Amino acid sequence: MPSHDSVSSDLSEQKLEMPGSSSFLQGQKENEVEMYNPECCQQEESTSRLASDMDINNGQSWKWLRFHFGLYGSMRANEFARANKANKRGDWRDPIPRLVLHFDAGSFLVFYNCRIQQCSSPSTDPATDILSLEFDRERALEVLAKDTPVCYILLNQSYFSGIGNIIKNESLYLARIHPLSLGSSLESTDLKSLLDHVVQFSLAWLHNKLGRQRLQLQIYMKDKCPKGHEVKKATFGPPDGLKRLTWWCPQCQPRVPPEEMDMPLEQGT
Repeated sequence: MPSHDSVSSDLSEQKLEMPGSSSFLQGQKENEVEMYNPECCQQEESTSRLASDMDINNGQSWKWLRFHFGLYGSMRANEFARANKANKRGDWRDPIPRLVLHFDAGSFLVFYNCRIQQCSSPSTDPATDILSLEFDRERALEVLAKDTPVCYILLNQSYFSGIGNIIKNESLYLARIHPLSLGSSLESTDLKSLLDHVVQFSLAWLHNKLGRQRLQLQIYMKDKCPKGHEVKKATFGPPDGLKRLTWWCPQCQPRVPPEEMDMPLEQGT
């Protein structure tokens, strides 16, 4: 569901502790020390790099951290998450925090499975928020018209804040657009249709979530499309960016133009 899944926190009155640091481990039970060692578990981002960034910028202009929770991130107040089942390796280790913030009164916040960025202020740009009344459609259409596969552009949060992989897949199918079609090769009416479906699907998803109802998906993780055609799956993404699984129907979503099909596809597993 599209959401503002990032929060900013003022660092001026808080004590930051990284998993594995001596200050973080101080006061932990002896049998809990190992689980917070970064060497015990590979994390999406380097905690040591984040810690060094904080040291370098200590006393400088930035005072805020931006947390992006994605699909699986979470935050707990005054408690640590505990394992409720065995992990893929078969052990019962508790989840490893990405960051812990301690406050003067003794309370603390624990962050899991999130991306953390430093910033100088908690400013936002509602013009990129697909569910905001201030969403800038004209700028969005200009970005979609670039000489880039549309499935790459839709997941760029700098232009389409709130769009995730499900919204990307469903909107492309509803608009009958192949995920690797270049925006510059599509008609303006097709781009407008795609943008309309992005917003409409996002609103429908939000409405159903608030009403505790499930939204019927057309293409995401499907073997066949609603018309009975075989669905294909592959991993697409910019060369230097995140690759995401993509589902599409070759019959309902033909590539535009067809000769561009020479671009190699990385098949999903």
